Amino acid sequence: MRPLMVCLTGMMVCLLNLAAFDTPAAGAGLEKATFAGGCFWCMEAPFDKRAGVISVTAGYTGGNLKNPTYEQVSAGGTGHAEAVQILFDPSKISYSTLLTIFWHNIDPTVIDRQFCDNGHQYRSGIFYNSEQQHREALQSKAALDRNKPFSAAIVTDIVAATEFYPAEEYHQHYYKKNPLRYTYYRSSCGRDRRLKELWGSATGH
Repeated sequence: MRPLMVCLTGMMVCLLNLAAFDTPAAGAGLEKATFAGGCFWCMEAPFDKRAGVISVTAGYTGGNLKNPTYEQVSAGGTGHAEAVQILFDPSKISYSTLLTIFWHNIDPTVIDRQFCDNGHQYRSGIFYNSEQQHREALQSKAALDRNKPFSAAIVTDIVAATEFYPAEEYHQHYYKKNPLRYTYYRSSCGRDRRLKELWGSATGH
């Protein structure tokens, strides 16, 4: 963002810069969290329900193609992962709490796969948006390594966030728009069964 000194170039530029400071992410002290956990349909609901979460957006990140489509990402080769971006109020819900929700809704023991979906686009990952998030993500993973209720190694990526591209509108909050199809997908994909095997009663969606 340009500094406010550009106001010297004219009143209109000044007003535009002041307006930019009023966007939710800046003006309200909100933060972003970005996670990949396989099918993004299944990663919205666990966060949507939490007090302090302002919005959850399904999309694509971590790839090398600008403005990818669902067809391109799902075919593989773009480098993107299906992901969710969460806008949250850290005074009401902490990033560490979001990390716990994330872990309990993925299988962190597999590479380039989540449940019945295979491919690099379905990898699990934490895409940190600040150095503080990076530290917390590493601490969270280390704590999980010490206390995990399963024996397999944790292979989930922790990498710096790159451009996040919102998915097409019909993917947003799919679990609300198409509850029957969503429930069938979760069941047929074996997601809930595997989550229970890994996390027991700690899992939740």
